[in-house]
Amino acid sequence: MLYHKLKNSWLFNVRRDILSGMTVALALIPEAIAFSILAGVDPMVGLYASFCIAVTISIVGGRMGMISAATGAMASLMGPLVVKHGIEYLFAATILTGIIQYVMGLLKFGKFITFIPHSVVTGFVNALAIIIFMAQLPSFEGATWLMYVMVAATLAIIYLLPLVTKAVPSALVAIIIMTIISITFNLDLRTVGDMGEITQKLPFFHLPDVVLSLDMIWTILPISLALAVVGITESLMTATIVDEMTETKSDKNKEVKGQGIANVVSGLFGGMAGCAMIGQTVINVKSGGRSRLSTLVSGVVLLFLILVLGSVVKQIPMGALVGVMFMVSIGTFDWNSLRTLTKIPRSDAVIMVVTVAVVVTTSDLAIGVITGVILSALNFGWRLAKIKANASVDEKGTKVYRITGQLFFGTMTHFVDLFDFRNDPESVVIDFSSSHVWDHSAVTAIGKAITKYEQLGKKVVIIGLNEESKKLIEQVGLAAPTNH
Repeated sequence: MLYHKLKNSWLFNVRRDILSGMTVALALIPEAIAFSILAGVDPMVGLYASFCIAVTISIVGGRMGMISAATGAMASLMGPLVVKHGIEYLFAATILTGIIQYVMGLLKFGKFITFIPHSVVTGFVNALAIIIFMAQLPSFEGATWLMYVMVAATLAIIYLLPLVTKAVPSALVAIIIMTIISITFNLDLRTVGDMGEITQKLPFFHLPDVVLSLDMIWTILPISLALAVVGITESLMTATIVDEMTETKSDKNKEVKGQGIANVVSGLFGGMAGCAMIGQTVINVKSGGRSRLSTLVSGVVLLFLILVLGSVVKQIPMGALVGVMFMVSIGTFDWNSLRTLTKIPRSDAVIMVVTVAVVVTTSDLAIGVITGVILSALNFGWRLAKIKANASVDEKGTKVYRITGQLFFGTMTHFVDLFDFRNDPESVVIDFSSSHVWDHSAVTAIGKAITKYEQLGKKVVIIGLNEESKKLIEQVGLAAPTNH
């Protein structure tokens, strides 16, 4: 049983998982350093976080093959806290973030990903691709022609090597070859070491040096809540994308709890909060990573590179890593969405474009996704807010109103306006066979219509209610004559 479980989760794709994990580890280093600088902390804080989160999530996460580490979306929220209160408060906020996320997992927040429409997911993916691309552009500032040549050569290896062999990830081969060339010919290129100091030391257990009090908790709570929401949003969206890329399913609630555990561990070992990384995840999946092993290897190799090969890692040219991230950007963007933009419903196209614009403009993935979801909900409500009545008089002289459409708060006013109260005969039937009563507002609207008829001394009978609608009406206690 144990072997079967290990094989299904860890050992069914060993060679490709190890190689893809190694590729991801190399791509994690400059990102972790950059995000540390963004948060205003030492580069090792981001590197330790990436190691702790990757290793932990490989064990407790709900989406195999997904890479989690320190991210820009999270780092951008940490700066003010670090500046005002210091790094120890950041460690405490990271732990609280993890606790909040674990509680969110227990409350099954993972199910909310099902409420995100495809147009928002597509907009999210395309926005991330654009952000990844734009994040590489500063590397070209003040660069010589060698930088452009190295990026081009890296891309050439990435795309051409698979035509010859797929035995090893082409991105890994490209990084190794470019590094060897750069070191051999002593090329004047910006390297990983230029981004920040890499200290060859192990992370150690460290309780945040803060006074545990209500004031301290109230200080970090807003930041932790924001980090928790942003982290879960990005992680669930990334998990959904990996589900589609690999045609497999994941346990979203388990992933939410796993992210929480990983952030608690990160905060206890001198790291900052993190979440799933779409860029590194795409590298992993495209390099053949599928199991938990690939995520574990990315974290372990990252630490190995820091501790043992730190002097070599510092010499990796940024041109090679920029080329890899360009590949990620190109591979992440949903090019088919451009071809179908004029063919899909206009409202869906607008929602997708707005989601892209908000994410790219604010660099806040959560705000972009929430904006897209709100627009989708409003669009859905607008489409749903249509109710009609086909009126006819039967052989007994009874007027029958056959209602079509959904009756809820958005249509209650229109519903009451459907009836000709004064000119209708003494007997009226309202048929809900083609409608559904959704909420208290809907029941109130029915009550208003009945009351108006009764004030005129006319009899009303409700028919055709489905079981759910009938139950709602009975719960509210609407005194209405019905005939089921």
